[in-house]
Amino acid sequence: PPTAASHHWFVGDGMVHGLRLQGGQALWYRNRWVRSTAVSQALGEPEAPGPRHFSDTVNTNVIGHAGKTWALVEAGGYPVQLGDELQTVAHDNFGGSLRGSFTAHAHRGPATGELHGICYEATNPDAIRHVVVGTDGRVRREEPIAVKHGPSVHDCMITAQHVLVLDLPVTFSLPTLVAGYSFPYIWNPNHRARVGVLKKDAPGSSIVWCDVDPCYVFHPCNAFETPDGRITLDVVAHATMFADSKLGPNADASAFERWTIDPAARTVVRRVIDASPQEFPRPDERLLGQPYRYAYCAGLQREQGGAFVGSSQLLRHDLATGERTVHDFGPGRHVGEFVFEPRQPGAAEDDGWLMGLVVNAATQTTDFVILDAQRFSAAPQAVVHLPHRVPAGFHGNWVPTAG
Repeated sequence: PPTAASHHWFVGDGMVHGLRLQGGQALWYRNRWVRSTAVSQALGEPEAPGPRHFSDTVNTNVIGHAGKTWALVEAGGYPVQLGDELQTVAHDNFGGSLRGSFTAHAHRGPATGELHGICYEATNPDAIRHVVVGTDGRVRREEPIAVKHGPSVHDCMITAQHVLVLDLPVTFSLPTLVAGYSFPYIWNPNHRARVGVLKKDAPGSSIVWCDVDPCYVFHPCNAFETPDGRITLDVVAHATMFADSKLGPNADASAFERWTIDPAARTVVRRVIDASPQEFPRPDERLLGQPYRYAYCAGLQREQGGAFVGSSQLLRHDLATGERTVHDFGPGRHVGEFVFEPRQPGAAEDDGWLMGLVVNAATQTTDFVILDAQRFSAAPQAVVHLPHRVPAGFHGNWVPTAG
């Protein structure tokens, strides 16, 4: 059995937390375990229905697509379809249309409504896959791309014409696995750091690889093509990742950066926009793959000895003026990922709401906070008080009710 020393943030069973808002009221908050076989057995329940792939632990992200709510994980289990009250409906490989693993981060192209993801198998070090899920909830493309060393590709980004692949120096380590660690990926300075540029419907063999200085990116924010043939990609970049810690991500040195990719020269130029520690960058996703102005990031604490702990600050980057604005929730508060939702269809890029969870460490309670994006530093528009601590998780999204 695994020892406590071999536990890792990324491999435990997933619990989904949700809040239902309607008519200006919070109707309910609840949390539910995503039913892996192990969870079902522990709870004395029948095994959840649906096919399995490699692992059935699903613990990283929740999205809405094709009229359904999906829990997601990378490199292992199929997506899990969730019901309206967060219950596990079934493990579901998009109705049998997905052959391999999926991703924790699938990005919706605003023009088509299709999901794009870069997916990898923990058991195959030589290939990753560009997967496209149509608006009908079925996979229409699962294109292999050749790689080496089994890189951990946590996320990707799309532009109007391309998908961008982050092939960076965190790779599979057999010695780490043999030593009993449940997350066998470590920093690998011998792995070439590069960004792949692939036309959305082109063969994987046509990908253009562009060298970049070694670093690791969990989460890009947005990307877009520029008239000079280059591509702008905004990311949170970490100097290293999993170089020392076997428990989870280190946050010693992360920054919000703008990368200029030149596919003709096969180069990437990195420029730091904000050097303060931060993560979970999000744009107005109506502008995904297009020029945009505002990015929102959760601050990370500096004084935690490299641990990945949220600070009290939510950050807004104005990419037109270079201005950095802060909403500080106060001492002892820890922010998570905040997401933007426009006030109405067609609203301006900053005309809407920012929503996320803020933990109060002193009282072990949590606030679900809604900010007016146009009054970013002002008092919240609304707060829902939860009488317990929602554990620091990874990702969340606003999923509107159909119709």
